[in-house]
Amino acid sequence: MSTYERLNLLFDMETGDPDDVMTLCFLTSHPQVHLRAVTVTPGTYEQIGLVREVLHRCGRTDIPVGSHRPAHPKQCVSQFHYDWIGKVAPAEPDDLGHRVIAATVRAHPDLTVLTGAPLKNFASLDPDLRIARWVAQGGFAGDNVVPPAYRLPKFSGMVTCPTYNFNGAPQVAKHLLTTDRIGQRWLISKNVCHGMVYDATFHRRMEPVKAANPGMQLIYDGMAKYLRRRPEGKKFHDPLAACAAIDPDIIEFREVEVYRERGKWGSRLQSGTHTFISVTADRERFIKVFTTV
Repeated sequence: MSTYERLNLLFDMETGDPDDVMTLCFLTSHPQVHLRAVTVTPGTYEQIGLVREVLHRCGRTDIPVGSHRPAHPKQCVSQFHYDWIGKVAPAEPDDLGHRVIAATVRAHPDLTVLTGAPLKNFASLDPDLRIARWVAQGGFAGDNVVPPAYRLPKFSGMVTCPTYNFNGAPQVAKHLLTTDRIGQRWLISKNVCHGMVYDATFHRRMEPVKAANPGMQLIYDGMAKYLRRRPEGKKFHDPLAACAAIDPDIIEFREVEVYRERGKWGSRLQSGTHTFISVTADRERFIKVFTTV
């Protein structure tokens, strides 16, 4: 894929960690992205209300929103979101998430599916459905895959590690990681995401572009609020995956086989799997893509 190729993209998200909604704001606004649908896990009425409010503010009321389980007993929206966006009314999804995914894939055979949540919306997909490309925030590359120069100290000596998004629906994750119905899999792994932080320096880089569109302004305002509370910054897991979907040269990948062992995920070098995991990321290139308006 050439750098900055226009993307048809579906985003599967949650609303516990603020960076999912930051990613949603980004995807509504980036000039190289056609955001075609959003699915939410678990997809409570409160979550759907929040997502619809963000889409409305970004001028994207045309985007279908799917849910795995609208009647989930907890609201699943962090207080940060309400402090940032304001209290919004619960709302109905357009359909169940797996149906929204299937309809979007069929309408756009070249679709990139970006996932930043446990993979529950993919549990009931039609087995004959083919996804061209899956970019996932998830997985782990350990010392057996990552060159010494790229290893983060916190993960040094590790080969496996729990990862939230894959462990939220491990059997679904295993299926998606092995099925021949996905053309390519790009995993933006925990050991790389944890090294990519939105901090005060990143925030200053947002200054010239914050007013370019509603999505950028929402991100800037939200991160200003976040940095006042936590000046050390926020790990930007899902935004990194979104930017890698746009410009894969942000990431250095290795082709691997992914496995799960005692609740932890690992990877081993293996050709022919069509599964590629990140071993390092170019911070400057990431910021450049993120701030493109």
